[in-house]
Amino acid sequence: MSKADREKAITAIAAGRVGIGVAAYLAPNLSGRLFGLDPDGNPQASYLGRLFGARDVALGAGALRSPRKQKDAWVAAGMACDVADVGAGALAGLRGTLPPASAAMVTGTAAFFAVASAWLLQN
Repeated sequence: MSKADREKAITAIAAGRVGIGVAAYLAPNLSGRLFGLDPDGNPQASYLGRLFGARDVALGAGALRSPRKQKDAWVAAGMACDVADVGAGALAGLRGTLPPASAAMVTGTAAFFAVASAWLLQN
C-alpha cells in the first residue's frame, strides 16, 4: 500500500469516527435506535450515547489533525477502544442485555473498525 493510500484510509476511518461520534452526541436516541437499541426503555442511554460520541469525535479529530508521525498513535488508541467495544457487544449479546441483532450490529461495527485499524498499523 502506498503512503498516499494509507493516508487516505486513515482519513476515511477518522472521518467515519467523527461522523458517527457527532451523530451519537447530537442525536443519541436516534443513533441508538439505528443500532437496534431501546432508548425509550432506558432513559440513561442518551447519556451513554453522548459519552461514546465524544470519545469517537476525539479519536477521529486526533487522527485527522495530527502530524503524520503521530497518526499511528491515534489509530492504535481507536483500535483499543474498538476491541473493548467488541468485547462489550459480545458480552451484552451473550448475557441478553442486547437483542441478538443489536449485539451483532454493534459488535460487527466495532470489529470492522478494529480490523481496519490493525491492518493499517501493519502496513
